[in-house]
Amino acid sequence: MAARLAPRSLRLVSSALLSFRPTATQAPAWARTFASTPSSQADTRTAIVTGSSRGIGKAIALRLANDGYDICVNDVSANSAGVDEVVSSIKSLGRNAVPAIADVSDLGQVEQMIQKSVAELGPLNTMVANAGIAQVKALLDLTQQDLRKMFEVNVYGVFNCYSAAAKQMIEQKTPGKIVGAASIVAFKPFPLLSHYSASKWAVRGFTQAFAMELAMHKITVNAYAPGIVGTAMWDIIDEELGKMKGVPKGDTIKKYSEDLIALGRTSVPEDVSSMVSFLASKDSDYVTGQTLVVDGGIIFT
Repeated sequence: MAARLAPRSLRLVSSALLSFRPTATQAPAWARTFASTPSSQADTRTAIVTGSSRGIGKAIALRLANDGYDICVNDVSANSAGVDEVVSSIKSLGRNAVPAIADVSDLGQVEQMIQKSVAELGPLNTMVANAGIAQVKALLDLTQQDLRKMFEVNVYGVFNCYSAAAKQMIEQKTPGKIVGAASIVAFKPFPLLSHYSASKWAVRGFTQAFAMELAMHKITVNAYAPGIVGTAMWDIIDEELGKMKGVPKGDTIKKYSEDLIALGRTSVPEDVSSMVSFLASKDSDYVTGQTLVVDGGIIFT
C-alpha cells in the first residue's frame, strides 16, 4: 500500500531539503591521503619503472622525473646500455636516478631491485610495471614454450612487481601507487597476437584484484592500455604481420592507423607517459582498479 503525505507535510519536507546547504569547510569523514607527485624538492618521491631503457618505459621514466620523482631505471642485462643512458638523462634534469638490472619474471630479482631503489633513493612511492614482450604467431602454431615465455614476463612479471612493491609500501606504512602495462588487446584480442592478448587480459584481472585487497592500505592499483605505438615492439609486430600477409614493412601499421584509429595517427610513447603521470599523481587518488585506454580511439569503453 502506497504511503501518502498531506500537502502540509510535503511543504515541510521540501522546505527542509531546500534549506540544507553543505558547508565548504566540512571535510568528508572518508577522506584519505595517497602518495602523489611531489610539490617541491623537499618532498621527494621515488618510482621504479621496469623495462625503461627504451620506448614507452623510457618515456614514462623521463616524464615522472620531470614530475619531480627520483627514478629507479630497470631492464634486463641485454639493455644495460640503454638503462645507463636513461639514468644519465634523468640526472641531467636535476633528479636522482639509479640503474637496476633485473628480470621481472624472477621474484627474487624484483625484490632485490626494490631493495636497491629504497636503499639509494628512499621509500618507494610508485611502482610502474611496464616491462613486457610480444610475439606474432598463429594460434595453431603456438608451442608450450611460446606460452610459458609470454606469461613469465607479462603476467608473472606484473604480479611480481605488484606484490613485492605492495609489501614494501605496507612495511613502510606509507600509501602508494602501483601501475601496470596492459594493452588494447586486453579488451579485444588481435589476430596472431592471441597469447599476448591473453597475457594482457590477465594484467587487467590482477589489477582489479590487487586494487580491492590493497585499498585498506591506501595503495591504488591501475593499468594503462596503449594502442598502436611507434616503438620497437610495434616495429616487430608490423614486420611479422607484413610477412604473413605479404606486404612491405610499414604497410600494416599504416593501414591500422588509417583504418582503426579515430584520431588518424599512430601514437608516440609520450601519449602513454602522460596517462601514467596522471595515474601516479594526486589527481588519480580516487581512481583504482581501472585499466585506462590511451589509443587515439580504437577501443571505446
